[in-house]
Amino acid sequence: MNGIAELHESIFGGSDDLAGRMIEKKGLRIDVAIHEKRIVGYKIGYALNPEQFYSWLGGVDKVYRNYGIASCLMKRQHQYAENSGYQVIQTKTKNNWRSMLLLNIKNGFDVIGTYTDQDGEIKIILEKSLLKK
Repeated sequence: MNGIAELHESIFGGSDDLAGRMIEKKGLRIDVAIHEKRIVGYKIGYALNPEQFYSWLGGVDKVYRNYGIASCLMKRQHQYAENSGYQVIQTKTKNNWRSMLLLNIKNGFDVIGTYTDQDGEIKIILEKSLLKK
């Protein structure tokens, strides 16, 4: 957990009691990328309900970006969700996290809405169907 919290803080500028917030989540799933015994990327999600999985937090150390780590972590998370019987993955992002927004869209997410959070920032809601077409 320490490695995830340190990486989260370096990317987002604070831990926001990440460990405490994780305890509250049902069906929590954590995927990590490790290089030389150090966590260099992570993806965290949890069950919203029996049909929906929420892709909550993730990031890659800036030194390790553009090597496909985020894509790999996303694919692992989505495979887990699909194998576990979830039908939909939902996530939220902000316009200023453009690389994450583009990665989501490239991987089959659709923008389904927006809202303004308590800090006045616009959040973009995205969903991806896991049902075979």
